[in-house]
Amino acid sequence: MLPRSEHLRVLPLDVTDPKSIRELVEAAGPIDVLVNNAGVGLMSVFEGTPMETVRATFETNTFGVMAVTHAFLPQFRQRKAGVIVNVSSGTTFKPLPLLAVYTASKAALNAFTESLALELQPFHVRVSLVIPGRSPETPFGQNAQARMRDQGVAVPEAYADFVRGIFEKRTGQQSEPFTRSLDVAEAIWRAVNDPSSPLRLPAGADAVEMARSN
Repeated sequence: MLPRSEHLRVLPLDVTDPKSIRELVEAAGPIDVLVNNAGVGLMSVFEGTPMETVRATFETNTFGVMAVTHAFLPQFRQRKAGVIVNVSSGTTFKPLPLLAVYTASKAALNAFTESLALELQPFHVRVSLVIPGRSPETPFGQNAQARMRDQGVAVPEAYADFVRGIFEKRTGQQSEPFTRSLDVAEAIWRAVNDPSSPLRLPAGADAVEMARSN
């Protein structure tokens, strides 16, 4: 929880709700920077994932980002200034099991961001992609597990041994490099304040390593 400050105003937003987005744009007024960081996790085999859950994942991770960006674009274009930062995922650097839906939603975000950057160049609006790695110090993983239980995501019996082997392998990787919250904050800060920063910014030791080997 952030401390109260006269320089900070917290406004509600549901990126999957057009009315919520409209109200946010009206309440916020002119802004200099838009950071799209809303996201939901999902880890399961594709066959055990209901299509409703697949669509809901894209609604937040992909379409939600598009909708919020679409709502703020006119003011950036008219002022010929502004920065848009979309937060993606290190899972897009290489194929990983149990992440087909989640990675697809973030890979679509990557493609959207890269094309959008070209469209907005004539209006001097910069677009960046921050790509964090694995972040065990945040509640992202626990939130994803709770969401999966609530939405009935289950592992079919035929995949049980396969999934068990993957989790056993990942347990042995806990000491490997990972991403801190500070790494992501610093990457976003650079994307916003450094016009010479690359479009893709890996955030975190593991993300930097994956980007180099990609």
